[in-house]
Amino acid sequence: MYIIKVKGIAKIPDYVQLRDDKFTLLAYFRVDRPDKSLDKLGLGDKQEYIMEMVKDLPFGQIAKLEI
Repeated sequence: MYIIKVKGIAKIPDYVQLRDDKFTLLAYFRVDRPDKSLDKLGLGDKQEYIMEMVKDLPFGQIAKLEI
């Protein structure tokens, strides 16, 4: 699974994308509201780990997420 942090502009907030190994979009959620999207994907218990990665990830960079 891959994670990408996308920088928002003006009134559009920052977003996070989670993609699988074929780069298919699995989840797209605001940085400040990951709850429902991660629960829906079955990763609610990994939210703290994922958001810690998001915090340290530069905008526009792709990182491998080991879950």
